[in-house]
Amino acid sequence: MTIHSGHPFATDDDPVRRLRGRLGGAVTLWTAGDGDAPRGWAGLTVSSVMLAHGETPRLLALVDPDSDLADTVERTGRAVVHLLSWQHRDLADAFAGVSPAPGGPFRLGPFEPTAHGPLLADATSYGAVEVESAVEVGWSLLLTCPLDVGSLVVGDDEDALLHRRGRYSRLGSGA
Repeated sequence: MTIHSGHPFATDDDPVRRLRGRLGGAVTLWTAGDGDAPRGWAGLTVSSVMLAHGETPRLLALVDPDSDLADTVERTGRAVVHLLSWQHRDLADAFAGVSPAPGGPFRLGPFEPTAHGPLLADATSYGAVEVESAVEVGWSLLLTCPLDVGSLVVGDDEDALLHRRGRYSRLGSGA
């Protein structure tokens, strides 16, 4: 993991980066890996996510193709997707590689091993996915993942963590 000296989403004069920052979105944590210990696990904070509803719903996500998560989901073919809450913003930064995580980011939260990868035990919304395809799009890897509806847990999002214009914000109750 590299701790960046500058802001990872600095826009400078790039209008595409500035537009992307204004789109914003829910902050998710994607985790994957085998075994009972963080040694074989990988995770990445992702806010470029879309849900395509249908007979088989699919999550689509843009991830860093050079990330440990990309390597691990390619190997295992599955992952766990968590919607993060305001309380998880430090965890989100650690998995994004913008803040230090002595001992690794999995030590910053209560994770439990599952067949699809580590589960953040205090996440209120999460689900398991299988990787159907991984295609390079621009500088990202587009993961298309059928959602295991049987594993889907949708809890309260009274304090959802959102990301817009390089900053976190929270979605209050009633939204």
